[in-house]
Amino acid sequence: MFLVAWGMFATALGWIVATDFRGAAHRFHALSHAAMPFGGVGVSVVGVGFFRLVAGVFALAGPVVLVGGLMDVWRGEARSDSLPPIPAWFVVVEATIVGVVLWRTWQRTGVLRREWDAGNGPRRGAVAGLTASAVAFVVTLGFGWGTWMMASWLAGGLCGLTLLLGDRPGKPSDTGLASADSSDA
Repeated sequence: MFLVAWGMFATALGWIVATDFRGAAHRFHALSHAAMPFGGVGVSVVGVGFFRLVAGVFALAGPVVLVGGLMDVWRGEARSDSLPPIPAWFVVVEATIVGVVLWRTWQRTGVLRREWDAGNGPRRGAVAGLTASAVAFVVTLGFGWGTWMMASWLAGGLCGLTLLLGDRPGKPSDTGLASADSSDA
């Protein structure tokens, strides 16, 4: 099932960013810089062209992985939906990391807070869904529920794609960076 979920997400993300659908590549570039924990606003190391190139690889590999995963499911060779026991210390460390990341992104200057404040109903729903799926991912991994873990991962990815597409065709939404569009490579 992991291959099916990964293939679906990689295909969608790859094609959306590689084709710069609704300014998604520019928005992904701006959001990646806004989410950097220790970075500041300044000259980017990589440009939008680099993101589009990497996304092109995902756009080509995603369908191959998706078909392989679907063939495994069709033949009954897909793995079981339960995970091996996860050590408690790993779950605690993961929960701490996810908690810190969510706390930072929901601060007044955080990416998710800015998306929430600038958003309408669908964008706010995507922000809430992304937050809930991060929490659900930690919980389902801790309990060893593989299928639900993959479902929360995929739901979070779809919510992230919704945010990536923004709400205005052809123009990325404001993410707090002044010159995100000028670094097109």
